[in-house]
Amino acid sequence: MVTFKDIQKNPYILEFIEQTGRKLKSIDYTDHGIGHANLVSARARTLAQEIGLGDREQELAAIAGFSHDLGNFLSRSLHNYFGAFIFQNIFGKDFPPRELALLMEAIVSHDKDEMEITDWLSAVTVLADKSDVRRTRVTVTDMNVIKRDIHNRVNFAVKQSRLGINKKSKIITLSLKVDTNFVPIMEYFEIFTERMVYCRKAAEFLGYKFGLVINNFKLL
Repeated sequence: MVTFKDIQKNPYILEFIEQTGRKLKSIDYTDHGIGHANLVSARARTLAQEIGLGDREQELAAIAGFSHDLGNFLSRSLHNYFGAFIFQNIFGKDFPPRELALLMEAIVSHDKDEMEITDWLSAVTVLADKSDVRRTRVTVTDMNVIKRDIHNRVNFAVKQSRLGINKKSKIITLSLKVDTNFVPIMEYFEIFTERMVYCRKAAEFLGYKFGLVINNFKLL
């Protein structure tokens, strides 16, 4: 049975993720390399655990979170599809059909709301990925370049980010501390509204509500 440790040390997966990081850094894009993969993987595992899923489901969540962006080095606009087929090409014979289908669907579904969320793994992966907004995702060091691009500006302004799960109230909350001297809150909504709506859909599939708190103010 394939485990997260097997995925984490696979030379092809590692190279594809590292190349993705290099490729997107070359166009001043936010981190989509190993740092992002590790964070999303850990966050997906924690979500799966907190909502009461079993050990194997937690492993699958970690695998999907780690692998979701590996197709970016081939195409930014179609990276989710490339990533799913790359994963299938490497591990197609190593997973039971149901697990492989869930993993491929999670990799495809994490990026765009083209189809309805129909499984727990896609929902967990969406929440883990779309909640990753933080200063350390900015790969650019030139402050003028950071200020010119809204994605870099908003991520740079986020000094603290936490995804919390309240099982009693059935709420999954993204809490951010944003430097409003660097960007106004409206800039966050300008680029992340679609992502937050997708998080809400993912949370609802899991039987939870989704909340957004910025600087201790509840906005969603």
